[in-house]
Amino acid sequence: MNTQKFNQERLMQVLKAPLISEKATYLADKNSQIMFVVVPDATKPEIKAAVEMLFKVDVKSVQVLTQKGKEKRTGRRVGRRSDVKKAFVCLKPGQELNFAEGSVA
Repeated sequence: MNTQKFNQERLMQVLKAPLISEKATYLADKNSQIMFVVVPDATKPEIKAAVEMLFKVDVKSVQVLTQKGKEKRTGRRVGRRSDVKKAFVCLKPGQELNFAEGSVA
């Protein structure tokens, strides 16, 4: 775990929330991957360090994607939902992430 080169306060803010969906459950069972919503300016090394620090697990790899917000209409007014950045965190073999034990405040 190499969390020394990152600011601890920054790492506490990188992860917003875990994503719970059918796809996330499938990936957790099949590939031991966990999906998180992260801040838009988060990098892969920051996400890896944050997960390792908060949940005390070893991370194998991190993939990220930015989901573009949809355009929505209310009458004549057109608005846009904000973009969402998601992270797919793959854990090393034998590792398991338990949200009940994690220090999520």
